[in-house]
Amino acid sequence: MMTVNQLAKKCGVSVRTLHHYDAIGLLKPAQVTEAGYRLYDEAALERLYLIVLFRELGFRLREIRGILDAPDFDRTRVLDRQIELLERKQRHLEYVADLARGIKQMGVKNLEFQNFDLEKVEDYAQQAKTLYGRTDAYREYEKKAKGRTKAQSDAVNGQVMDFFVRLGKLRGQSPDSEEAQNWVRDLQEFFTANFYTCTPEILMSLGEMYDGGGSMTENINAAGGEGTGKLAREAIVCYCRK
Repeated sequence: MMTVNQLAKKCGVSVRTLHHYDAIGLLKPAQVTEAGYRLYDEAALERLYLIVLFRELGFRLREIRGILDAPDFDRTRVLDRQIELLERKQRHLEYVADLARGIKQMGVKNLEFQNFDLEKVEDYAQQAKTLYGRTDAYREYEKKAKGRTKAQSDAVNGQVMDFFVRLGKLRGQSPDSEEAQNWVRDLQEFFTANFYTCTPEILMSLGEMYDGGGSMTENINAAGGEGTGKLAREAIVCYCRK
């Protein structure tokens, strides 16, 4: 068991913060002594580490509590997603640091600027909230998925990848071509019918995820060919802006 002071020191937060987390039900002590001292166990320590990570990603305390207390909370999935988001933030900060060094050494005129990746990081964080949180879209997905057998779920997921096989045949065309825009429309309708109501906001988030790197982009490009993930994002952007 750890005292509140020991826990605060171990995780780099203040005792006052831990008292606040206790008051709002975010992090309860494992035990309170007769003298009123809070004691925390290893489970509380791990929960606090998760809270600290979520705070680093910009989540609000109410959102964090909803995620950690969800009946289907999956520790491995949450940590995988946090690692992915933090690595994206790290790459962005490294780019900003390199930019600052370049300005210091060569001046602004001699540099070639690229768009900051921060917007993509923020979009990815919003995707995480959708995946973790008890949103209407997530509840709708749960309801539709609940009645499916594993074979039916595999079939639906296979149909998703079929979309990227189809899109891969359009590589080389403009993302705002009629064929590409029809693809986006059909994808949106498919998600609405099989997963959740695919609003333009969700559709845009999906597009960022398709071209966001990692295993998903690799799988999409494997299905449709190199650049399919990028084409998907660009076609979705064109579609949502109309």
